[in-house]
Amino acid sequence: VSYMLENRKMTMRLFPELFSAHRVAPVAHYPDLLLETLRASSPVTTAEPTGVVLTPRMHNSAYFEHAFLAQQMGVELVEGQDLFARDKFIYMRTTRGPKRVDVIYRRVDDDFLDPQVFRKDSTLGCAGLLDVYRSGHVTICNAVGTGVADDKSIYPYVPKMIEFYLGEKPILNNVPTFMCRNQDDLQYTLTNLKDLVVKDVHGAGGYGMLVGPAATKAEIAEFAKIIQANPSGYVAQPTLSLSSCPTFVESGIAPRHIDLRPYVLSGKTVQMVPGGLTRVALKEGSLVVNSSQGGGTKDTWVLEDRQLEAHTQSQVPSPSQTQSQSQSQTTPPGEA
Repeated sequence: VSYMLENRKMTMRLFPELFSAHRVAPVAHYPDLLLETLRASSPVTTAEPTGVVLTPRMHNSAYFEHAFLAQQMGVELVEGQDLFARDKFIYMRTTRGPKRVDVIYRRVDDDFLDPQVFRKDSTLGCAGLLDVYRSGHVTICNAVGTGVADDKSIYPYVPKMIEFYLGEKPILNNVPTFMCRNQDDLQYTLTNLKDLVVKDVHGAGGYGMLVGPAATKAEIAEFAKIIQANPSGYVAQPTLSLSSCPTFVESGIAPRHIDLRPYVLSGKTVQMVPGGLTRVALKEGSLVVNSSQGGGTKDTWVLEDRQLEAHTQSQVPSPSQTQSQSQSQTTPPGEA
């Protein structure tokens, strides 16, 4: 999400005339919406519960975003070693002594959150965290286990989940998905590999996948062996025709494939940021937009109406509020 915020800041600086001529909905209030959502989930009812951003340390590829969001929200950026459990509560170490923590916005995977429950060799989490979490004395956002939604094996069942839990038919249809763990789907996938996109269900960043139409016969044959060795680890989908957008590349302005990543916060209410992150495949003809595979990003505009404008402006802190928040920011424990 920091890419969305930084892209907007950059385009406003470079092309102020475009923003003066159009009613572009702001996105700068996202950190305030995130802070509001975190506070709403707190187990305590004080006006300002103590929240922190838990990072897996500075060597993580998203560390910039962790530090950026903590600074923007005016909360502490902590590592696992900065936290400890005592008497069913979580505390962070500060220069003024222990301070109780009510909400943890964690950017650490489940497996590394608590060495007493998950991986015993983890030094990224806090021993005893899950015990405190179960007692209801700390909120972890996102909750433990929510990462299952990222598992591509879940995707084919989403329409049925919507019907079961909400009693509604999905508004948008799913992309047809073939589960290679099913014999019929496996056979179809192997027969039609040249026309399909095949993905590792646990893969991320554009790794562990085959784009059939762009693959060589040798690559297809090799990937077929990989699928057959572990059918339950793969799903297949038809190749989608992604939208394209004019993009400035070395040769000039040219079309490149894009996708859109929106941002939604679910607290007392569900709020969607009027913008998002448009990811672009910079290589000509490529359908892989992931930044780890050389993809880029674009600022994304939503033109606002008056009702939306009034709402978003009410969410944006005044300069005095921003200055006050900035002045109250302290050095994160362990970072001095």
